Order: sequence, then C-alpha cells, then structure tokens
Amino acid sequence: MFLRKGIIAATGLFLCMFLVVHLSANAILLLPEEMAREMYNAYSTTLRESPLIKIVAYALYASIIFHIIYAAIVTFKNRKAKPNKYVVNHNQENSTWTSQNMGLIGIFILLFIVIHLANFWAKVKLGLGESVGIDVAGNVDVYEVTYSLFQNIYYVLFYTILMVPLGLHLNHGLKSAFKTLGFYHRKGLRVLTNVSLVYAAIISIGFGIIPVIVYFK
Repeated sequence: MFLRKGIIAATGLFLCMFLVVHLSANAILLLPEEMAREMYNAYSTTLRESPLIKIVAYALYASIIFHIIYAAIVTFKNRKAKPNKYVVNHNQENSTWTSQNMGLIGIFILLFIVIHLANFWAKVKLGLGESVGIDVAGNVDVYEVTYSLFQNIYYVLFYTILMVPLGLHLNHGLKSAFKTLGFYHRKGLRVLTNVSLVYAAIISIGFGIIPVIVYFK
C-alpha cells in the first residue's frame, strides 16, 4: 500500500511543478497581442522541438496516468476497507470535506483534462478538429488555437469553474504528498499547510482568471 501512496505522492509533486511552468506560459496570453503571439508560439515551438522537453513530456504523460490509476486503486481499497480516504491517516484531516471527497474531486479534474486535451492537445499535436490556427502549409499557430478557445464563453466558463476542484485537490494533495513521503516535522507541517494553501490559490485563481481576461481582451 505504501508503494502505491508513494507513487501518488511523487507523481503529484511532479505535476505540481508542471503546473507552475504551465501557468507561467499561459500568463504570456495577457501580454499585448503581437508580443503574446510571438512569445507563445516560440515557447510552443521549443516544447515541440527540444529532445529534452520531449522526454519531460513523456514523464508528464506517465505521471498523469500513474497518478490517476493508483489514486483510483487506493481510493477504492480505502472505501472498501474503512472510511479513511486518500493517503492521509490523521482523523482531523480526514474529517474535512475535501479529504473525504478526493475521489469525487479527482473525477471532475479528470473530466477537465480529457476535454482540455481534446480541445487543445489534439488540435496542436494531432491536427484534429477545426482548422483554426493552421495555415495553408499546415503550420500550427498555437497562440491562435488557444486564443480562439478562450473566445468561446462556454469553454471559458467550463475552464474557470473547474479550477475550483483543482484548487481543493492541490491544497489537500500537496500536504498529503509530503506526509506520505515521511515529512512530519511539527513546525514544518504548519508552514506546509500555509504553503499548500497559497500554492493552490495561486494556481487555481491564475488558471481560472486568464481565460476570463483573454475573453474580454
């Protein structure tokens, strides 16, 4: 069981680092249009062409898959065996709504990931769907693809609302990951609680507000 929880914790921390990079890239969309287009497309080109980034991308895909699979296994086994959920065994933390519903929150996040990949990754990587942002030579203007998505009010609302469960998941999950890996320093845990809250707020609010700003830009 510890191995499964350790995988959840390790992959979760890796995904937390990825979200910081991803949010920094999305913040480029807030710049003036021509500057944003040039910088965002240059960033996307680097991601597509750099061998090192490709290795990191495969690690990212693997982390998402393993995080989902093992989180589902642990949640199922915990539900079957006893009321405790996810990877924390302290009654005080398990009494919170978030800790008791990490499985449900995870389903909402998985739904977001699937729809987000279908609307963005599939268009950029696989060339599927609408031809928005693709010129006659078949080159992808990633900025145009992203900007067009954020001009769809339904997608903007979906994207923004789903940042709420993401924030809840990050706040609880970041603390749980460190505890699972053996971090139990009393004073450090208080600091970790505050850091987790601030991190979750920055990530969820940051990702949630950017589509709204771009929509009204």
